[in-house]
Amino acid sequence: MKAWLLYLFMMLYFVKISTTLDNGLSRTPPMGWIDWERFRCNVDCNNDPNNCIGEKLFRDMIDRIAADGYKDVGYEYVNLDDCWMSHERDENNRLTANSTRFPNGIKSLADYAHSKGLKLGIYEDYGLLTCAGYPGSLNYMDIDAQTFADWGIDYLKFDGCYSLPWTMNKGYPEMTRALNKTGRPIVFSCEWPFHQQKASIKPNYKLIRKNCNSWRNFKDVQDSWDSVMKIIDFYTKEQDTLIAAAGPGGWNDPDMLIIGDFGLSYDQSKSQMAMWSIFAAPLMMSTDLRTISDEAKEILLNKEVIAVDQDALGKMGRRVISRGSVDVWSRPLVNGSYAVVFFNKGSDGGPSNVTVTLEEIGFTTTVQKYALRDLFLHRFLGNYDVRGTFETSINPTGVVMVTASPVKINKYRTTNFWFHC
Repeated sequence: MKAWLLYLFMMLYFVKISTTLDNGLSRTPPMGWIDWERFRCNVDCNNDPNNCIGEKLFRDMIDRIAADGYKDVGYEYVNLDDCWMSHERDENNRLTANSTRFPNGIKSLADYAHSKGLKLGIYEDYGLLTCAGYPGSLNYMDIDAQTFADWGIDYLKFDGCYSLPWTMNKGYPEMTRALNKTGRPIVFSCEWPFHQQKASIKPNYKLIRKNCNSWRNFKDVQDSWDSVMKIIDFYTKEQDTLIAAAGPGGWNDPDMLIIGDFGLSYDQSKSQMAMWSIFAAPLMMSTDLRTISDEAKEILLNKEVIAVDQDALGKMGRRVISRGSVDVWSRPLVNGSYAVVFFNKGSDGGPSNVTVTLEEIGFTTTVQKYALRDLFLHRFLGNYDVRGTFETSINPTGVVMVTASPVKINKYRTTNFWFHC
């Protein structure tokens, strides 16, 4: 009897029972495109075939991301949001795509994305129904996870409508286990803390981090500057909690980029891109890439700003200074460098000026000089002493974004020469 118990113990010890997320994905924030903010739940393919939630729209976006430079700078996921499915499960309780709008099914769409070197994401809901009233995953998580894996899905956005928020600490990990069980690496994006916040429940970010690759904390973004500002204000207020939660493999998600839509000015578009990057946030575009303006496209393709977002250190930035209408955010990067955003929240009058020392921003004072570069002007600004002053001017609702790299002395120099690396 004792030998049998010892054998059972050894078997359990060596068998891996994965109860937390085990996909090794999202070591940097995911980047891609999602339909919701721009196209919502437009299912009228008879009258609006180019813009309805259907196969044509997603193939068009896959083509644009692959051909127009987005893939080259890191955008790789093309994600379906709500309203893609039929209102009823099939005879085997499996989800099915709407056969009129997706005549070739989701696996065919995933295969098409993969053929272009991209990945396909999908949407479901923890509750009885999705937010738009389609079948949810409650009581069907194992079936749905396996269905997504069989289709070749690479990313799952999991909402929380028509559910009980106080059950999510148990329910969301159930989908984590179901995804792990499939053996397919699928990025898991959770709406868990957002729905708990709405119900006045304090999210358990340690548990959320163990089970999700990213998580929404606040309201859906709308196509307006007011909406973007409310999200930034929330991230400012909750920065200590959110900074502690994020890092490689798991990220705070302030929601979609609305750059290229209708609600933001040119300066405001740069502000959203800069702030999302200083947050170390997923960069998920939601715009019509077939008709996007050159100005908006240039912002979304800014390699220097993207490099900050994708920095391997994975540290979310922090607001370190607030003076009048100007906030200064700083984010540590690899190799002792920093990214800094000077953000003018004001919307009246002309540009605002700010003068700071790098020491005030929080730079390491053991480094005497830093080389500063403007990421939107793509211009070297000079070498600055850590205790010297830096002055800049920021447009209303705009940003100035710089990186600062330690300047090293060439040990073989014979003159007072500084160079930046």
